[in-house]
Amino acid sequence: MQYYSLNNSSPKIGFSEAVIKGLAPDRGLYFPEKITPLPSSFFENIENLDNVEIAYHAIKQFVGNEIPEKELREILADVLSFDFPVVQIEKNIGTLELFHGPTMAFKDVGARFMARCLGYFNKNNENHVTVLVATSGDTGGAVANGFLGVKGVDVVILYPSGKVSEIQEKQLTTLGQNITALEVDGVFDDCQDMVKTAFLDTSITDHKQLTSANSINVARWLPQLFYFLFAYKQVKNKGKDITFSVPSGNFGNICAGIVAHKLGLPVKHFVASTNVNDTVVRYLDTQQYEPRASKATISNAMDVGNPSNFIRIQNLFQNNFEELKKLFSAYSFNDDQTRDAMKKVFDTTGYIADPHGAVGYLGLKKQGLNGNDYGIFLETAHPVKFLDVVEETLETKVEIPSQIQKVITKEKKSIRINSYEKLKEFLLG
Repeated sequence: MQYYSLNNSSPKIGFSEAVIKGLAPDRGLYFPEKITPLPSSFFENIENLDNVEIAYHAIKQFVGNEIPEKELREILADVLSFDFPVVQIEKNIGTLELFHGPTMAFKDVGARFMARCLGYFNKNNENHVTVLVATSGDTGGAVANGFLGVKGVDVVILYPSGKVSEIQEKQLTTLGQNITALEVDGVFDDCQDMVKTAFLDTSITDHKQLTSANSINVARWLPQLFYFLFAYKQVKNKGKDITFSVPSGNFGNICAGIVAHKLGLPVKHFVASTNVNDTVVRYLDTQQYEPRASKATISNAMDVGNPSNFIRIQNLFQNNFEELKKLFSAYSFNDDQTRDAMKKVFDTTGYIADPHGAVGYLGLKKQGLNGNDYGIFLETAHPVKFLDVVEETLETKVEIPSQIQKVITKEKKSIRINSYEKLKEFLLG
């Protein structure tokens, strides 16, 4: 499998090089040269396959021959060592819970897969790789946990000061070892811009091998397609047309879902559900892509004003706006609507949805479902990650899971920076 830059002015490269580089020299995202659909028999028999088998068949074309079958299966067995249940919420609506991993967020799978791929590629290499990552909340903790102690890898996480939850901050600032947290005076987009600038700064890259663990990296982004296959396996026997509603910030998760559809997964429609950071919603109304500075919300992991992965989504539809709109919708909801949805779901079903899941639920309601539809919204993080908002909104207590209890009492350690120059100074220091 070859990968090319979506800016189309860098050479094609293989999977391992795309993982190690993260971003192409022309600042473009890497994209697979082709996507070959899986045989129809794969989907006809999917309920008879375990998750590792499903994931292996789905990802192997993207990895190519760069990781042998035995090692790739071992990586997947390690990465997928927890559950991905679809939980019934209403008659024709379920939620796909993606928070049963070590940091209780959907990004555990991509972060762990990338870390283990990088560890495999680096096992006979004495060169150090610096993983540089921006986070609006859950990415940082998942990456920190996934890469903790990986040989030859240093991790530097940039996060916006005061704009992630306390538990999210603890997960990315308390591990030590090869993990360093940089607390940025700014918003997520500032962090992401710094990361992208560093990749193209030869005064840094001449001395350090940088890669990204954001969803711009193919090894972080592509494994997210597994979720949609796992959900289909569980609801296939309902015989319904499936609509997925995905809480969307940088749009990597929903983009991976569309890749699963290109592999042959039967999906009626995809809904990108966003908070007030509505760049893609406005684009679908106007055909004008006009990013704006991100605004802080209670669903902070989606506080992204210029989502990196939307260009990949456009590419999956050959940049055909009308074809995109046939399969893809996007809706925006404010904090009051989000809180109301959390209350409604809790009062009628007893289910505690986090703010991001509540936005996903609203997206399904806005899209509308008929009698032969089954809607699945993604619960991307455990409610405990947003403890203050959830407990205040629902007037209930959330039990603290063991994964969170491990970090909540640890001391935060971060380095404050306020400019790209300070990041550069740190990396070269």
